[in-house]
Amino acid sequence: MSFGKKLSRFFYNQAETSEKHWDKELETHYYKTTKDKGLTKLEEIIKGSTNYNINSVSLEHGEISFHVVKGNKAFVIATVIMVRPYQTAIDFTVTSESALPFDFGKSSKLIKQFYEKLDKELPLIDKN
Repeated sequence: MSFGKKLSRFFYNQAETSEKHWDKELETHYYKTTKDKGLTKLEEIIKGSTNYNINSVSLEHGEISFHVVKGNKAFVIATVIMVRPYQTAIDFTVTSESALPFDFGKSSKLIKQFYEKLDKELPLIDKN
């Protein structure tokens, strides 16, 4: 990852994961589970903390949207997609809510924290 890309992460108020992201820590994580179990586990993590308020849950689309209400405020959309039987991808999009047009990398940090929690709860599939 080039120095310019590392630096640019701090000057946006949004971060999202993707399958081939330039930042390896923000690449899509795949878990050995079903879509429903992955969505349920993610919902449990969110409801288990007073830092988050769930906005909506769509079982059909595999999406949860919620607000971060404590600390650095943000709006998060988590998408859970079953790629193959027992191979489920979980992606995040985070938009920070602040007066400044950038968040100094806090949105990326929030995604990494969620992946750390999910990695402890669900069996991670190594892509390599």
